[in-house]
Amino acid sequence: MNGSRANSVEQVSAPEDSPVENLRQSRRPGVLSAATRSTTLIEQFERVCAAFGGRIAATCGPDEITYEALNAAANRFAHALLGRSRGRNLGQDTIVAIYLDRSIAMLSAMLGVLKAGCAYLPIDPTYPAARVTQKLEDARPAAMITDARLLAGLPPLDFEILLADQPLAAQPESDPPLQATADSLAYLMYTSGSTGKPKGVPVTHRNVMRLFTQTDPWFRFDENDVWTMFHSFAFDFSVWEMWGPLLTGGRLVIVPFEISRSTEEFYALLSEQRVTVLNQTPSAFSLICNLEDGQVEEASPALPLALRTVIFGGEALQYRALRNWFKRHGDSKPQLINMYGITETTVHVTYRVVTEADAQAETDSLIGEPIPDLQLHLLDAELKPVAEGEEGELCIGGAGVARGYLNRPELTAQRFVPDPFSAEGGLLYRSGDVGRRRADGQLVYLGRNDSQVKINGFRIELGEVEAAVAEFPGIRQVCVVAQPGPDGRQRLAAYFVAEGNAPLAAHTIRQFLSERSPAQMLPAFYMQMESLPLTHNGKIDRAALPKPVTGSLAPAAEKGTPMQERVAAVWRGVLEAPNVGLDDNFFDIGGSSILLIRIRTELQAQLGRQIPITWMFEFTTIRALADKLRDAESETSSTPSPAPSAILSAAQEQARKQREAFARMRTSKGGRA
Repeated sequence: MNGSRANSVEQVSAPEDSPVENLRQSRRPGVLSAATRSTTLIEQFERVCAAFGGRIAATCGPDEITYEALNAAANRFAHALLGRSRGRNLGQDTIVAIYLDRSIAMLSAMLGVLKAGCAYLPIDPTYPAARVTQKLEDARPAAMITDARLLAGLPPLDFEILLADQPLAAQPESDPPLQATADSLAYLMYTSGSTGKPKGVPVTHRNVMRLFTQTDPWFRFDENDVWTMFHSFAFDFSVWEMWGPLLTGGRLVIVPFEISRSTEEFYALLSEQRVTVLNQTPSAFSLICNLEDGQVEEASPALPLALRTVIFGGEALQYRALRNWFKRHGDSKPQLINMYGITETTVHVTYRVVTEADAQAETDSLIGEPIPDLQLHLLDAELKPVAEGEEGELCIGGAGVARGYLNRPELTAQRFVPDPFSAEGGLLYRSGDVGRRRADGQLVYLGRNDSQVKINGFRIELGEVEAAVAEFPGIRQVCVVAQPGPDGRQRLAAYFVAEGNAPLAAHTIRQFLSERSPAQMLPAFYMQMESLPLTHNGKIDRAALPKPVTGSLAPAAEKGTPMQERVAAVWRGVLEAPNVGLDDNFFDIGGSSILLIRIRTELQAQLGRQIPITWMFEFTTIRALADKLRDAESETSSTPSPAPSAILSAAQEQARKQREAFARMRTSKGGRA
């Protein structure tokens, strides 16, 4: 395997003068890039609609929509925005927030915002209301598209509100006149900020269009591809997931939030929908690998997959973790691709095919070579190239670099600097990532040179987490670091000193933070100390901080019921903890959502039954979960376990119930999931 490009999917023939054939002609090597240098996302989308109007554009659970209908729905949103602007001039660089659950309506709203000439600001409804308000105050959008349920959880807003759950049938379905240019903003994506305030990255149509035209010779995405939108709308990986099919005529499968948290159901969805293009963080993909490992051990029949390409991004990829995957699937179909990327440089920067030989021999995290219209440099503090083998900062120049940060001129000047290697006077983005070039030419990703870390693919500024923890009443000093957990993945540990050394309970701090910060920014460990260790220079000595301890610090737990003991044994094994209490909250003793999924998988194997993923998040103590499992076991003791062949229909029914459960949870908790 030479790794030069992914395998193409056979194309269906069409008349030479048809819209389909005209679109294909434009997608021959080199033609798409030249033809769309000044094309907007909406122009390309409308060309796709003309070519594939009757094909399914997107599905979400039982709902589906054709390209023709999706275009009409987007047009209704666009006309509604243009008609309800209260006299304000909507247009280039105007921000419109979208605050909706994953749905076809969310997709229609996004397209409608762009058709109105505006840029969309994606806001995840699972984020606490305080976090949502923080983004809105910084971005100051001209309008927001949401629904009545989500709006009820927000404070009063001083801009136009368009409710997606109210009829728009009176709006025209025709395409409005083109409002944007290639240099207009397409979206505003927020990333974690070191000062406690997230920073917004504005990205243009041109930035996104060239991402797909420049990578087209590698991937050859077309109308036969089926993509999943697995990630949050507010995570920039979703830009690649959504626009990949929308610009090429493929089908987008929007993964409901609750299914994205259940590996079994997501795997079943991949099989049922015949997904061909899967985008995953390495952490998420490891759960799929673990699921398949379990099927092999149990000699269970595996559901068939149609994958042709799996693309990794968001965090460092450890190649050896893919050994078992390659044993089962080989390395040609699907082809696995590692793509290093950054929000500020429009999702992806590099491309590297991962082979079975890599998984056997490589210990470095290799990220490949840059996309053709990007330049990647390894530089020292003075922006001078480092020698081969030396560590340097990864700095990126070229067409994917964004304008800077919204409302942050000083930070923009620090990170977006004049490109000394560009004859055209472009910008060079200083990523803060560190890498080195090996003697064989391979580029190795080494990590960060500052206080920014990656947690499950999300960029987290430790300073922002520290600022949030410091707001808790009674905390005098705090230090947050990333520590490897029992599973080897990075997790946040908060070390704090209280006023007067008064004891503070971890669960109260976590509850406080959960109302203000998204889940990926919640520490897994909270350790109270009399004082934080200092270096000779008077700075916090992070290397001297004690290693977080999973499990209960209390004396040995009381003896429980047989089911409680069973659950406790699984907790101890997964957490690698010597002791866990019956009433310890899983998330207060070093647990994480990834580990919780592992516990669910282990309990399902031991009990021989499916456990709804919502139970794992609702019943987060051994006592509560064991009691729920015991009650459910007694109710269904006369019902045989479903055969493996029935997993697909079972997963579909369970997904329906869990959608309802998650909706109830969000409602009862003021919009948090």
